[in-house]
Amino acid sequence: MQAHGIMEGGSLRHRNRHGGMPLVVAAVVAILGVLGMLIVDHGPWNKPKVQPAASANYSTTGEAARAAGATVVPTEPKAPIEPVPPGPKPAQPANPIPPQ
Repeated sequence: MQAHGIMEGGSLRHRNRHGGMPLVVAAVVAILGVLGMLIVDHGPWNKPKVQPAASANYSTTGEAARAAGATVVPTEPKAPIEPVPPGPKPAQPANPIPPQ
């Protein structure tokens, strides 16, 4: 009986494997992707533009919103009486925490 893949009189050095090409292509794509991200993120055109606080036009978000034409209104207050949630009431803890 013969072992699978090895011919009679043959050895491992006579095998020719050609399955490494997808690995090479994947490695090249990964390397090019990382290099591309580094160039885009850290290129000379992508420098942070830090402005001093004195150059800010508005001191609050509300002022900036009004200047942009938005209407700033307060949130609607909660109803003073809320409906009882459906289902049973939660049980009291067995050992309540004493006030400190």
